Amino acid sequence: MQARRLPAIRGWNWIVEGFRLFRTNPALLTFLVFGYWLTLVFLNLVPLLGVVLAPLCVPALSVGVMNGCRALERETDGGFGLLFSGFGKNRNTLLVLGAAYLIGSLAVFAGSALVDGGALLGIMMAGQQPPDDLLESDQLIVALQVTLVLMVPVLMAFWFAPMLAAWNDLSAGKALFFSFVACARNWRPFVIYGLGVAFISAILPGIVLGIVGATSAPLAKMVAVAMSLPLLFVFVPSLFASFYVSYRDVFVAQVETADA
Repeated sequence: MQARRLPAIRGWNWIVEGFRLFRTNPALLTFLVFGYWLTLVFLNLVPLLGVVLAPLCVPALSVGVMNGCRALERETDGGFGLLFSGFGKNRNTLLVLGAAYLIGSLAVFAGSALVDGGALLGIMMAGQQPPDDLLESDQLIVALQVTLVLMVPVLMAFWFAPMLAAWNDLSAGKALFFSFVACARNWRPFVIYGLGVAFISAILPGIVLGIVGATSAPLAKMVAVAMSLPLLFVFVPSLFASFYVSYRDVFVAQVETADA
């Protein structure tokens, strides 16, 4: 398995090409992305088992969305049934990746517990309301910062792993390893990619709302609602498409179409 080392500007191109891919069939990609989210929401609602079932299914569901992106690029007839296509080929490996993601996430939040005594872990896993004194202190902010730092290597290991497992038939361990190495080799485009995503989704809307809010608070609320719709129904599906573009761009090996 070989990962290409790409120039920094490719990170921005992933966003642009993701939007182009979205434009080829907005309805299908929007359906896949929201179907992915709703499935995870319903799994999380399962008593006791939901907090385990949802992470286990994340890799397979994400492969379903990526299968849709690849079908759009190749102009093949995939259809809405692609949402659950990730549970076909290499299902067991993807479930192992889901278990590894759950363990990695728990380890990250356990690390944050050293700062806030487990408050953030309780919020994320059980929906516990943090005490007022914790909210007024800096502990929760520090815990969030620690969590973000610790999550970086976890995200690097899982960024490409589901696709490597589903499309390249790698074991869970090899998929995690090659994903981490590929991200490390391409840290420059990933930095530009992250900055681009932050600019489009947060910085630019914040600037617009700041300018409008300085003139009229009611108008600012209307503008906020107006901007949230394209962000939700255009940018988010395009962002998922950019995940696929980054995989296609980094890995030289051509992959066969995944079994439904």
